[in-house]
Amino acid sequence: MTYLPGAAPGMKRRSPLQAAAAEPDAAEPDAAETDADADADAEVDADYETDADADAFDQRERAEKVLLHRLRGRSLSTVEALLVLNGTGVDSGEASEIIEKFIQLQYLDEAKLADQIIHSHNVRKGLGRTGVEAEMRRRKLDPSVMMDKLEELPDDEAERAIDLATKRMGQMERFDDQTIDRRLTGFLMRKGYSSAAVRLAVKAAMDSRGGGSRVRFR
Repeated sequence: MTYLPGAAPGMKRRSPLQAAAAEPDAAEPDAAETDADADADAEVDADYETDADADAFDQRERAEKVLLHRLRGRSLSTVEALLVLNGTGVDSGEASEIIEKFIQLQYLDEAKLADQIIHSHNVRKGLGRTGVEAEMRRRKLDPSVMMDKLEELPDDEAERAIDLATKRMGQMERFDDQTIDRRLTGFLMRKGYSSAAVRLAVKAAMDSRGGGSRVRFR
């Protein structure tokens, strides 16, 4: 009997499927290669996370610098500061943390800002309580801070209104009484004085014409 090359007496013939199963899979990596690939992937992920953390840190640092620059120009309420931070693209969580940090450092101080508004609008510009309150609301101050500071305003609104109206009279001598009344009333209302203070001030200012004495409260 003649045998095929590689065959020997007593050898069993294998089917093609058995032969294929017996051969090693050349495409399947060994354990060492798999571990090496996993380590490489882990390094890539770590590098990516490091880069992402660095980018987030840089963005927060830029946001803080932008807010500091704005605060050098003028004081801000916490709401105004938050709007500035939102414009930098920093996420809401980071923005809240920056706000808390700046409050602790006293870079943001709403009580101080309220005092500045009172000085600029009540003392210097002569605005009444309503006018000062309107400015505080426009600047989005915390309501509790705003109410506390408004309560500290001196109770001299009527006298201040009279002073303003009397000074304004010097520019209205050429007008008749009705025109003077209308213009003085509008002027004081725009300043934020109450209706009662306006009526009293207009009457006192008109009575002061002709060298009359000015009305004063003591």
